[in-house]
Amino acid sequence: MASAIEKVLSGMVDMHVHSGPSPFPREFNHAEAARDAHERLQMKAIVVKSHHHNTVMDLLALEGELRNIPTQAFGGIALNGMVGGLNPWAVQMCLQMGGKVVWFPTFSSGRHIDCHPEHAGFPTPTVNLTVEKTVVSVDGELVPEVSPVLDQIAEAGAVLNGGHMYPEDIEMVFTAAKEKGIDRMVVSHPDFVIGAEPEQCRKYIDLGAFIEHEMHMYDPAASMQWPIENLYNWISQLGPEHTVLSSDFGQRGMPKPVDAFLRVCGALLDLGLPERDLQQMVRDNPSHLLNI
Repeated sequence: MASAIEKVLSGMVDMHVHSGPSPFPREFNHAEAARDAHERLQMKAIVVKSHHHNTVMDLLALEGELRNIPTQAFGGIALNGMVGGLNPWAVQMCLQMGGKVVWFPTFSSGRHIDCHPEHAGFPTPTVNLTVEKTVVSVDGELVPEVSPVLDQIAEAGAVLNGGHMYPEDIEMVFTAAKEKGIDRMVVSHPDFVIGAEPEQCRKYIDLGAFIEHEMHMYDPAASMQWPIENLYNWISQLGPEHTVLSSDFGQRGMPKPVDAFLRVCGALLDLGLPERDLQQMVRDNPSHLLNI
């Protein structure tokens, strides 16, 4: 019989799953992640992310396994050096094949390299990740490659994620995106790598973005173990209507996404977060973003 927290989370969506294949060691593949999500929480969908490649190709290769799993698995592309950076052709292929999310540079962003020049806190990569892909030119304007990428996202109605970029660069990209009619935008873990304070995040929200917080930072079974009160305060300041909760899990040796959601979301309820607010952040908001 399902527990109280399992009933609250039933039908949720996890927009940030690091299952494999990947150059980094992973705990399970995308089909195994979707199966665990369905069997234990009846999740509506997951989005699988790689810092290296278009994950739609992985999902097509696993189509036979995924066909019998009710939880939908969606892919996307992160615009790091391995795919040519701000590459509209790679974005077009991904989105035309069913991709749902385009992450601007993560490991190839200047901000990420500043924080992790030697990949501190990350597994040793099998390919060089420190190939900086900047979105802002020396004169302070967005580089020309940004516009056609945004055009592809706008045409597909896909999700634009700010990646691991500098806070001010994310704001510039989101401002341009809004002008192109993009209305599905996300900033992941603003207080990890990116360093965007709540006041900066309110600017993103004004542009139409959601702020995503990850179980990875708050699950006591993981390595970071930030105080759950920090997450509760973020939600209180910015509002559940502007917040998405995702796992950012799948790495080998780390908790499974379902276990992390059960622990962290249970702790939020213990702090007094209303069940309806939790469902909005894990079910309603990500469902809107993915248009499902």
